[in-house]
Amino acid sequence: MKAIPRMSMADAATESLREEIAAGNWPVGHRIPPETALIESLGVSRTTVREAVRGLVHAGLLQPRQGDGTYVVATNATEVALRRRLLTATHDDIADVRRGLDVIAARLAAERRTEDQLKHLRQTLDARAAAGAALAEEDFATADVAFHLAVAEVSGNDVLAELYSSLSEAMALDLKGGQCFSRFITGQHDWHEGLFIAIRDGDVHAAATAAMALIDNAGAGEGEIG
Repeated sequence: MKAIPRMSMADAATESLREEIAAGNWPVGHRIPPETALIESLGVSRTTVREAVRGLVHAGLLQPRQGDGTYVVATNATEVALRRRLLTATHDDIADVRRGLDVIAARLAAERRTEDQLKHLRQTLDARAAAGAALAEEDFATADVAFHLAVAEVSGNDVLAELYSSLSEAMALDLKGGQCFSRFITGQHDWHEGLFIAIRDGDVHAAATAAMALIDNAGAGEGEIG
């Protein structure tokens, strides 16, 4: 029987980072501490930290963003597999899933919203409008997804919010280069404001109708849904 080899410093550092992610200390969407902070907290060299981070990037748990640090994109192997599948999903498949999630989220949000949550919803919608006015398509897509994710969070159903969060990256990719941005900047009808008003007014039926209309009126074959 072969002796079990001792864990290398890089493997130990990788495991420590993995534990932080698995424990929820660094949730999905969270930017991990900078390299200097990791060197200090782990007590290892810069080379070891870089190797550990690179290993988790390769494993699909982390994603580097140029000029903005490294972010958690999955917490375990199951989430990695789901994320990779969603990133290759077709527009129609994403739309079908969203039809179910968006309507439920909108109905619950209209029933359960608080004043603070409405302020946050308004802020995400204003950020979307500002990005559109600035012709910043990537920021527009990010703000659009943030609005829909906020609606799911306002629903008060944690499982629903987590399911929606798992779709957010695929949604953002689906939006870029699509018709939602061009419709907005050309002044065509935008259903997002109607959805916000229905949630604000506590109108469950109107919220569900607006959520469905937002998806259905994206237009067949346009390649994205906002």
